[in-house]
Amino acid sequence: MARQQVEDAVEAIVRELLTGQEEIELVDVEYVKEHEWYLRVYIDKKGGVDIEDCQDLSEKLGARLDAADRIAESYILEVSSPGIDRVLRKPRDYAREMGKAVDVTLYAARDGKKQVTGRLTAFADGILTLDGSVTIPLADVAQVRLHIDI
Repeated sequence: MARQQVEDAVEAIVRELLTGQEEIELVDVEYVKEHEWYLRVYIDKKGGVDIEDCQDLSEKLGARLDAADRIAESYILEVSSPGIDRVLRKPRDYAREMGKAVDVTLYAARDGKKQVTGRLTAFADGILTLDGSVTIPLADVAQVRLHIDI
């Protein structure tokens, strides 16, 4: 099964497992090859997830995936919080974080900078808008993360 197919299938299973647990939100699923294959599921809830939330979902998801046996490669399953500096990937991520400060890393420097920080004020038609006036095509963006003030 291709990477995107694995992510889509796992996302559907997780959404089903979270039915009735409206307080827990599925943030993202990624299936990546590092030294080994990793299947990472990121969840969150108001006030943050705890180890019990992650363990409970991990056990249920692991059992479902083992029973279905649809992923050919051996993989490591990780269920965790996306962290306070979470990566924004999907339109729903941008909608949820609208109005917050973000760090945008670009593929190529723009005005001498490869990173731009600003308040996310719009996201539409593949265009990010920061601070109401700085527009950046998503095609130019390597990564967007929530900004953390230290």
